This record gives sequence, C-alpha cells and structure tokens, in this order.
Amino acid sequence: MKLKIYVSLSILIASLSFAQVKKTEKPAFNQELATSLGADQYGMKAYTIVMLTTGTTKIEDKAKMGELMKGHMSNIGKLADEGKILVAGPFLEKNKENYRGMFIFNTKSKEEAEAWVKTDPAVQAGVFSYEIFPWYGSAALPLYLKHHQEIAKENP
Repeated sequence: MKLKIYVSLSILIASLSFAQVKKTEKPAFNQELATSLGADQYGMKAYTIVMLTTGTTKIEDKAKMGELMKGHMSNIGKLADEGKILVAGPFLEKNKENYRGMFIFNTKSKEEAEAWVKTDPAVQAGVFSYEIFPWYGSAALPLYLKHHQEIAKENP
C-alpha cells in the first residue's frame, strides 16, 4: 500500500513539475504576427489613453441621461468594431482626479484620439470631459477583444 501511494505521489509530483516547465517555456517569436500588430522589438507599441472626467453639464432628466448613455455605449461599440478603441470601461469608485472611465485608443496620435472621443454623445453634451495621455503597451492588446466576445453572455 505504501509503495502504491509513493508511486502515485511521485507521478503526481513529476506531472506538476512538467506542467510548471511547460508554462515557463517562451513561445516561438512570430514575426508575421508582430508585424501585423505594429510591434516594436519589445512587442510593444504606442497607444493613446483618454481619461473621461465629469463634465460641466448636469442632466437631471433621467430619460435624456439614459439616451445619452445609450448613445455613449453604442459609440464605444462602433469604435471597437472599427478597431479604433481597444479598451473602455468605467471606474468602480470615486477618485480624487474625478476620473469616470477610460478608453485606450489604437493610435499614437493625440489629435486622432481627440477626434474619436468627440464622437461620443455624452462628451458632445458635456456630461463627460476628458484628458489625453500617450501610452506604451503590448502590441497584442487588440487581440483580447476577440476573446472577450467569447466570454461575455451579454453586452451592456
């Protein structure tokens, strides 16, 4: 009985060790993928982050605000479908900078990002304002959207 337990334990440890080795192996470099994503030698590229802040316009009419938010979400979806916006989402708690949400745009041009954020109905109405920052991140960032669609049962 002790021998069976020892052999089973040895096999388990060997399997776990093998699994750990497999996880740490570096995947083969894929030049075609790197080029298609615009990656530099580090697998990175420039993006533009837009931080949405509370705007100067206060809308008390819930129906009007609901329509603006519906348009806001629709615009995000349109920009994502066009490959312009890669990440979008609200912050879950208040912060001293008064940031409400964030976009990561697939451009290094602050001017282009500003033109895209100005297509947002909530920005146009003054409900949101924004700040723009250049950012350097993984060139593979656009690939997550495909997988997000695979794991989301519903869209907001």
